[in-house]
Amino acid sequence: MPQPNPAPRHVRLFRNNRNQAIRIPVEFELPGTEAIISRDGDRLMIQPVRKGNLLSLLASWEPLDEAFPDVDAALPPPREVKL
Repeated sequence: MPQPNPAPRHVRLFRNNRNQAIRIPVEFELPGTEAIISRDGDRLMIQPVRKGNLLSLLASWEPLDEAFPDVDAALPPPREVKL
């Protein structure tokens, strides 16, 4: 089981055909088989791809107890459009 916040570790970069690669030590292992990589200046950030879908996310939310405001009450009535 990976540690929650392992200490920084020195690793080596290597070439795999035309790609630069790195071996990720076991304590930094990510779940799954896919990741997202992005750059922030000279830093690379690697994040696991979270599986799931919008319906499961929405189902996990608690319902709202407040009414939505009437945001279009102050708008003029819509114009009639002839098609």
